[in-house]
Amino acid sequence: MTIGSAAASGASPPEADALAPIVVTAGEEGRSGWNGVGTADSIDAEELRDGQLQVNLSESLARIPGLVIRNRENYAQDLQIAIRGAGSRATFGIRGLRLFVDGIPASAPDGQGQVAHFPLGAAARIDVVRGPFATLYGGSSAGVILLSTVDGSRPATVDGSAVFGPHGFRRGSLQGQGALGDADGWSWGLEATRFRTDGQRPQSAARRDTGHFKLARIDEGGRTVLIANLHDSEAQDPLGLNRADFDRDPTQTAAVARGFDTRKTTRQQQAGLAREQRLGAGHTLEAMTYVGQRRVIQYQAIPVGAQTPPGSAGGVIDLDRDYWGLNLRWRFDRAWSDGAGPERRLRLAAGLATDQQRDDRRGYENFVSEQTGIRGRLRRDERNRAQTLDPYLQADWQTGRWRLAAGLRYTTTRFRSQDHYVTAGNGDDSGRSRYEGLLPALGLRYAWSPALEAYASVGGGLETPTLNEVAYTSGAAGTGTSGFNPSLAAARSVSSEAGLRGRGGPARWTATFFDIRTRDEIVVLTNSGGRSTFGNAGRTRRQGLELAGDVSGSNWTASLAWTWLDARYRDGFLTCTASPCASPSVPVAAGNAIPGLPRQQLALRADWRPRFSAPLAAPLAGAVLGVELRHVGRLWVDDRNSDAAEAVTLLAVSARLQQTVGPWVFRQFLRLDNLTDRRHAGSVIVNDGNGRYFEPGAGRSLYGGLSVSRSF
Repeated sequence: MTIGSAAASGASPPEADALAPIVVTAGEEGRSGWNGVGTADSIDAEELRDGQLQVNLSESLARIPGLVIRNRENYAQDLQIAIRGAGSRATFGIRGLRLFVDGIPASAPDGQGQVAHFPLGAAARIDVVRGPFATLYGGSSAGVILLSTVDGSRPATVDGSAVFGPHGFRRGSLQGQGALGDADGWSWGLEATRFRTDGQRPQSAARRDTGHFKLARIDEGGRTVLIANLHDSEAQDPLGLNRADFDRDPTQTAAVARGFDTRKTTRQQQAGLAREQRLGAGHTLEAMTYVGQRRVIQYQAIPVGAQTPPGSAGGVIDLDRDYWGLNLRWRFDRAWSDGAGPERRLRLAAGLATDQQRDDRRGYENFVSEQTGIRGRLRRDERNRAQTLDPYLQADWQTGRWRLAAGLRYTTTRFRSQDHYVTAGNGDDSGRSRYEGLLPALGLRYAWSPALEAYASVGGGLETPTLNEVAYTSGAAGTGTSGFNPSLAAARSVSSEAGLRGRGGPARWTATFFDIRTRDEIVVLTNSGGRSTFGNAGRTRRQGLELAGDVSGSNWTASLAWTWLDARYRDGFLTCTASPCASPSVPVAAGNAIPGLPRQQLALRADWRPRFSAPLAAPLAGAVLGVELRHVGRLWVDDRNSDAAEAVTLLAVSARLQQTVGPWVFRQFLRLDNLTDRRHAGSVIVNDGNGRYFEPGAGRSLYGGLSVSRSF
């Protein structure tokens, strides 16, 4: 792991990425993690793939400080991800964070995203941006995760790999990359993956098929990139467990999950095109556009009685989404020196970004007569639109030991809902809302010496509610009915950080303190019939400390990432606990911890490369033995702090081998996760209205994998 790798110029990705969505790029200095005014980390291709299952981001990204990434062991709901406390309220998908694959947003304009289609087998690296400069990626961006795929080069290579594990776990993938024609020709890269599992609990089987293709060309005037990817998945949903069931047997599944055959099908395809054109004298123009389509069908465990009232949206979600976007920007980059003092460098950028989504959403009953788990009558039919329009500016000045960066983005998000299902007892629930705000960021870096520097930054953020969160209102009888909720406001925050980073010989380290103050925090108000309605609480505070470092010797490496986080409600508010609940009546005390966030988190990793003498030297020359320790503190399950998943420490050991025979490279690995077979919650479903908070983590699990690659 490279500490702070994307930190330069306000934590932005390297300029080789023509699809990069931020305004000023970092260049090679950003890859080294030095000289930046912000905070970010990078995981490179080797760490993402060597000895890893290559199915979930949680395999490698858990070693980044400030990032909570939890595997639900539920492929119908994606991972649970929070950065510095933002995003923890999401019961499915990812909220409050921005996600990108080669510059194409994996987050919708309303702020909800998913990472299931991330092509880990084709990744060159993943950058995780934290802190005030993350807000320059737009609204709902308290943190940013960017995956960049490999560019083709010579010689061409083809790689095939397979992984096997318990509960029918199996993944097979094929990757390739190369170049066409002469030096100015096109380079290409592709990846195709097939994943299957029977699941560790009943009603948790899943399949996932993904494909990614990339074409790139560098010419005298600039760079052109074309990408396309596909995602097709089906997953059963085992739901969570209540406290009694989790304590009795965490391998079981709630009866309602099987009774309603809870499941989810997702199909997505998208494409993007980017062009970077150099104009000379330090000026560059860039343009990026993308288009995509997403189809989701989900069967939920909504009680039959809750599906029958006139305002109910039923128990089956049928969503068709079309989305597209455009990002245009101008960049200026010039360095000069008068010979008498240090070199000076000025970077400027200005641009305009827009993202749009159009959802055709229908709801159906999840029963016919007395049979559940099958599609019934239509209960919801509406068209929802969300769009953003964001102009932005950024400036970066560097001279001697000082570096100053500033950015400004004005974000506007519009929602519009058109209700086409109007019947007796269910009136026209159409509506619209608008959220806007100024997102500033200012950062400063000072280098005390070539081995030690300090940095600090401050900025403002805005998190809009998602279309799901404005989709329901609280009915007079306490039922969560479909209907646009325009009264839900955006949450606004002020974020600041200060830190030190150092390097010397084989070691590198960072230490960062952060403080985030938010008003109008979005919280759950009511739960009824499987539906949640949301409102705005008062103020919250998230303070924390991040420590990270790595060191290496002649035949070993070690890394550490530790996070301390104190996340609390500064103002009390009212919520609901029982279902149905007509209006909030249960107090949440000021000072309560924000649920879903551990107070402490620690990740340690060490690799040792033993040296063998003949005759083992040749076949075992590439051997690596590894050990990993991950500790996650207690996780509160709801705003009242009524229960919690206990803290857990998990150990894993691994062994990797590599042999090279001419143009062929063979790799094998074994890894044993949860070595001590600890019973634990992999994640918690925050504020679950049915009290099924706990999603069991996997027990002791042995995985094995092999791959073969060839150069041409």
